[in-house]
Amino acid sequence: MAEKRRNVVVVGGGWAGTIVARDLSAKLDASKYNLILVSDKPYFIHLIAGARMTVTAVDKLEDKALVPFDKLFHNGNGSVKIGKVVSVSGRSGEKGGEVVLEDGEHISYAALVLATGSSWPGPLDFPNKESDMRSHLDSWRNRYEKANHVVIVGGGAVGLETAGEIKDIWPKKKVTIVHSEGQLLNDTYPDKFRRDIERRARLRGIDLILGDKLDIPAEGTVGVTTQKGKQLPDVDLVVPAFGSRPNTEFIASLGEGVVTPSGTVRVNQYLEVSGHPGVFAAGDIIEWKEQKQAAKANTHAAIVAANVVSFLEGKPYKKVYKGSLEMILIPLGRTGGAGYLGFLWGIMLGDFFSRLLKAKELMVSQARAARGY
Repeated sequence: MAEKRRNVVVVGGGWAGTIVARDLSAKLDASKYNLILVSDKPYFIHLIAGARMTVTAVDKLEDKALVPFDKLFHNGNGSVKIGKVVSVSGRSGEKGGEVVLEDGEHISYAALVLATGSSWPGPLDFPNKESDMRSHLDSWRNRYEKANHVVIVGGGAVGLETAGEIKDIWPKKKVTIVHSEGQLLNDTYPDKFRRDIERRARLRGIDLILGDKLDIPAEGTVGVTTQKGKQLPDVDLVVPAFGSRPNTEFIASLGEGVVTPSGTVRVNQYLEVSGHPGVFAAGDIIEWKEQKQAAKANTHAAIVAANVVSFLEGKPYKKVYKGSLEMILIPLGRTGGAGYLGFLWGIMLGDFFSRLLKAKELMVSQARAARGY
């Protein structure tokens, strides 16, 4: 009698999860393992294109930035289950377990990869159902178009990119960023870069209120006042671009101490969940002192896929994660932006490289190719 195939389950159809699943589909013996990707959405969303996609329909980015899973697996070695995981079981120190979906289905696993990513408020809070995506995009595009003065709360990469996209489409529309720190971004990046991106934003006609905060008002409110008393009487659209949170609520069911108070998942140098052999994590959700970015998820995915194979074969883990250099590229619309590479003396990039590497196409072709398209 043939030995029953064992399940290898990847939870999360975002950046890290899809890369892990594709890599494993090329590595796992289909006669021994049943590779299953569980995703709460029916496609991969290329979030790097999220700001532009929610601001305008000009490029019809939704036709390319929402990537189906049908070509994800090498040689068809894998399957996709659309559903939401609500709990995961696996006794501390023991191998194997199961994930439970919202509809009550139980899926056992011999090895498990958790790559559930982050959720954002506002425009990037994409709905799970494909039927709701079009109305979500239309709603936000309509709001931006009708607004006279847009305030974006949060001066990180998402806020800056959103402001740049608005200015690209409507150069005369008033756009203001309110940011809690005295400089844009955060102190991961040197002051020289933070000053440079501020200069570039102001040159684009983006107003900045730094070192202040703004509570998100009820929809339809006209006129707002910051916490320090700055009045903006003509503001008619406030957009949150802060406070991303890891999607790890169900992962706490693995046991005490797995999820940190901030919602990240504790992992060791092999990106294995502490105390749970054969359970790995990748992407935004891992507890690691680094900025959460897609480029890092690529590195996580390669390490996790290799170590999953080693685990299944009963061999020592081959790959160790030592962290990644901090790099960032922030488009301020299609024609420019700024970047920083955290090696040597700290290299700064301007409009030409921003346009060449990211701003023009937002890496959509690369993202599709990495998922079989």
